Amino acid sequence: MNNSLVNTGRLLGAGLRALLVLTVLTGILYPLAVTGVAQALFRDKANGSEVTSDGRVVGSSLIGQAYNLPLKKGQQTPEPDLKWFQGRPQNGLGTNSVNTQYSLILSGATNRSGDNEELIQWVKDAKAAVVRDNSTAGYKVKPSEVPADAVTSSGSGLDPNISPEYADIQVHRVAEKNGLPVGQVRKLVGANTEGRTLGFVGEPRVNVLQLNIALKALMAKS
Repeated sequence: MNNSLVNTGRLLGAGLRALLVLTVLTGILYPLAVTGVAQALFRDKANGSEVTSDGRVVGSSLIGQAYNLPLKKGQQTPEPDLKWFQGRPQNGLGTNSVNTQYSLILSGATNRSGDNEELIQWVKDAKAAVVRDNSTAGYKVKPSEVPADAVTSSGSGLDPNISPEYADIQVHRVAEKNGLPVGQVRKLVGANTEGRTLGFVGEPRVNVLQLNIALKALMAKS
């Protein structure tokens, strides 16, 4: 009986020591080491790829934002602020009260098939809105010119980028709304267009947040 109690006590003691050692190693030292390496070598990525403007964080280069006008009384769906470049549609994300700038805590696609009537109507309405909003007195957008990313949301719904084609369609409208020369705004788009990763991965793209920051700086100069 005594030997049994002693052995049990030894086993419990060994188990507690092992638990303490593993807790320190895996719960404290390892996370600190990983955090230290991340901060030393990949500080920008480890901190969320933050984008700053005028000395303050205004978003992440990995997460899209909405550029909408404030809601009017009785209005449930905000209207886009057309002086800014607009990103991809955000259908399927729903709403939340935590972040009113963008549904950051909600990510996902519409989960509707290609022949879903509601999805088809969304695309038709989005295309009509793109044509209407981006046509100016001297520039008319043709429905055939509207690219797919202008009327569909991404798989996550949080895509921060648009195609150069979609950005180009918006140039005349942005120039008119801000009293800027079309050539200057088009040059701005070109300067903020990224090519394929490593020259062959993915597609050329324009980060909407970075483009709008550059647009704000251009307006300040003008």
